[in-house]
Amino acid sequence: MANESIPIPVAGDSQDVGHLGDDVTSSPLWNADLAPTTAEQRTWSTYHIAALWIGMSVVISTYLLAAGLIEQGMTWWQALMTIFLGNVIVLIPMVLNAHAGTKYGISFPVLCRASFGTRGAHLPATLRAIVACGWFGIQTWIGGQALDALLTAAWAGWQNVPGHGWIGFFVFWLAQVAILWRGIEGIKRLEAWGAPLLLVGGLLLFVWALDAAGGLEPMLRGAHILQQSGQRRPWSEIFWPALTANVGYWATLSLNIPDFTRYASSQRSQILGQALGLPTTMFAFSFLGVAVTSATVVVFGQPIWDPVKLVSMIGSPAVIVFSMLVIMVAQITTNMAANVVAPATGFSNLNPRAISFLTGSLITATFALVMMPWKLMESADAYIFRWLIGYSSLMGALGGILICDYWVIRRRQLSLQALFDIDGVYRYGNGVNWRAVVVFLVAVAPVLPGMLRYAWLSPSALAQSPSLFDQLYTYGWFVTFALSFMLYWALMRGRAQAKS
Repeated sequence: MANESIPIPVAGDSQDVGHLGDDVTSSPLWNADLAPTTAEQRTWSTYHIAALWIGMSVVISTYLLAAGLIEQGMTWWQALMTIFLGNVIVLIPMVLNAHAGTKYGISFPVLCRASFGTRGAHLPATLRAIVACGWFGIQTWIGGQALDALLTAAWAGWQNVPGHGWIGFFVFWLAQVAILWRGIEGIKRLEAWGAPLLLVGGLLLFVWALDAAGGLEPMLRGAHILQQSGQRRPWSEIFWPALTANVGYWATLSLNIPDFTRYASSQRSQILGQALGLPTTMFAFSFLGVAVTSATVVVFGQPIWDPVKLVSMIGSPAVIVFSMLVIMVAQITTNMAANVVAPATGFSNLNPRAISFLTGSLITATFALVMMPWKLMESADAYIFRWLIGYSSLMGALGGILICDYWVIRRRQLSLQALFDIDGVYRYGNGVNWRAVVVFLVAVAPVLPGMLRYAWLSPSALAQSPSLFDQLYTYGWFVTFALSFMLYWALMRGRAQAKS
């Protein structure tokens, strides 16, 4: 049982980022992509962190989340309040998990070794990677639709090509695979360049909606008209699942944020960059989605939540081509940053000697096809109430364990050397901290019945006679995060005190 000891270093034991006491390059837990970043690699300023979030937030999936809330029956102010509150909430675990990446220069899979064990870390890293593969597929599907619309606007005969939509999807997929060869520095440059263009494209769509609806007041009235029609679910029924979905939207990034903040120049840079970039940009771009979708009720008599479809309906060929180019840039910047780094490092962690970051990236792109993104995006119900809430329940359980372990159990002190040592203190029992695994399974158990019911039944049908498990599912992230945090603290606290 000696291998299960929990190291609680004294104040003088903390190590400088990127400096290991001994050479660990021969360890099977090490490769160049998983190694701690050095001082020379830490070039991301507050601007780069903020631009990263602008690039990841100003994207069609954000627009769809905001538009979907209007389509489901919220008024414009209800939707915006829910979105802002959800992003302020998720910013807290985001900043807390980011701290370890900046302090020690380690990635998410390496950080997981401290709580789950050197082998047990495969569980959170793989789960996070699978979710990211689903997101990669979703963003690629949207980008493929945009490419299809662009080609249709440029050449009317494109619509007569058999399988033209699928061709656009796979061409867009191949284009992203080609970009992956540029690595993490290429991602930073792409985000810094692309963010201003993405905001301009969104503002142009807002200007159209403002003019077509006849002003801001009638533009926002569309959401009230839709709610008063009686054809949508009331606010009281959709607030909590909508809030959970908004937290869940970034639940994955709140786990693997160390993959990015390990390149930050300081804690101040990562905290300010995230605080400035995440809630503000999500609120601003969500307002565009809320306002434009509300305007479509006034203009067309029904909510059109898909911006690709909307632009194709309202634009001239030149406008459609420009708009689709903007959308494709948005999808690429998000996929490269949010949906490649985490799974690539996660897959690399499975076998660091055999799987590099590039190989992990290619695995991610391939597995994204298996996730069938066209099914995940078939409706607002499927996107918000099944996909977002469903996977966020798993991510909440992982987040509670990681934050409790780093901030409460270890008090922000890690043995950097031991994270790459197969026989070190993070080996636990045969490389797995069974307590963390048990806590994870127990924490997600209460939401699984509701998750399965939502997978087969529509949210509107469930709302008519919700069970206790259905209600727990709508609070998914909050339930699993709280349970895992408390249970992990209860199981590990005594052991930590015994070692101090």
